[in-house]
Amino acid sequence: MHRFHYKGKELYAENVAVRKVAQAVGTPFYLYSIGTFLDHYFKLQEAFKPLNPLICFSTKANSNLTVLKALVNQGSGLDIVSGGELARAKKVGVDPQKIVYASVGKSQAEIEEAIRSKILMFNVESVQELEVINAAAAKLKTSQKIAIRINPDVQPHTHHYITTGSKENKFGLDMETAYKLFVEAYRYPNLQFAGIHIHIGSQITESRPFVQAIKKCLQFIDSVSYNGSAVEYLNIGGGLGIVYSKEKPQTAQQFANVVVPLFKKNQGLKIVLEPGRFISGNSGILVTKVMYEKIAKTKSFLIVDAAMNDLIRPAFYGAYHEIVPVTKKSGKKKFAQADIVGPICESGDFLAKNRKMDSAAVGDLLAVMSCGAYGFVMSSNYNTRPRVPEVVVKGAKFYTARRRETLDDLFRVEKIVQEVV
Repeated sequence: MHRFHYKGKELYAENVAVRKVAQAVGTPFYLYSIGTFLDHYFKLQEAFKPLNPLICFSTKANSNLTVLKALVNQGSGLDIVSGGELARAKKVGVDPQKIVYASVGKSQAEIEEAIRSKILMFNVESVQELEVINAAAAKLKTSQKIAIRINPDVQPHTHHYITTGSKENKFGLDMETAYKLFVEAYRYPNLQFAGIHIHIGSQITESRPFVQAIKKCLQFIDSVSYNGSAVEYLNIGGGLGIVYSKEKPQTAQQFANVVVPLFKKNQGLKIVLEPGRFISGNSGILVTKVMYEKIAKTKSFLIVDAAMNDLIRPAFYGAYHEIVPVTKKSGKKKFAQADIVGPICESGDFLAKNRKMDSAAVGDLLAVMSCGAYGFVMSSNYNTRPRVPEVVVKGAKFYTARRRETLDDLFRVEKIVQEVV
């Protein structure tokens, strides 16, 4: 469920007309429904209540500070993947014992800062990383919890760019290597081998791959427990899919109905979830304006003011996002088929291809749906385009949570080196 809906012919976010936000902040802009973020968080919390899990929202999906703070205030932890995301986590005041730190390439400086911040644990991706964390903990005269990320080699049937749990991927360690590390945990005196971590991919719409991976992990936990290594946590990651088009993903409750029974024999195990897209994906939209209509010999184009630098997913993944009018037209519906493209000088600059939709004219506002995950966070300044604002809605009010960048913002960290010109 999300809170973007029509009242008559007007698209609303909760109780705010999207058109009024556009009039106030200009286009393009991201618009987030705080109520939808929290709805999805609470649904997961309720569905997995029998396991009392630690739910750590995946910061990489949407790192807006207001969004993070709203979730943290309701008890959410955070899954982070960089020193920058750690800084965001600290800025919104999350309990550091609700932070889990992933990423295959954590730097020594990032690791030391995370240890100083007293995070719950690192998800460790390689033997060398384990050695670096152990040395950093020794340097800081402390002991640090870690979870070994296992690559369970399951196929999640999603886009190959967002598959992370098969043997061809860079993520995690094979079972044999992980087992050896647990057996030889004494070699790392400043680490507590506290958990197992998996994350098999993103936008997964069926439960079977999750079940396969979790069963493998539970068997692994049993095997290392026989050797005296008590595993405290199983982090089952994230990856639950959402509706972009015609997908039929599982609900939080349907997912929990399949997963919760797997832990009947492991009731002392603490469970961690890392949802990102499931909470944020349908909680946000990108609003853009039609600048030009171009009718060529072979096809038609709607040229809008949002571009691939604002939303990279269609160009990067071939991802589908529904695009709807902010204000529906009066009278009989007219449909047109066109590519919706942006101003950037790349053939890959499109939001949709061959899309049949309500006919739109210059000046019309369009809403690109399901942009709350991997939207603004993946945006860039390509073509020296300032990044767009992020606006949040709660009830009948809206607020600018991040203002539109200016050219001064872009030039602030740059200079002309006179010695070479």
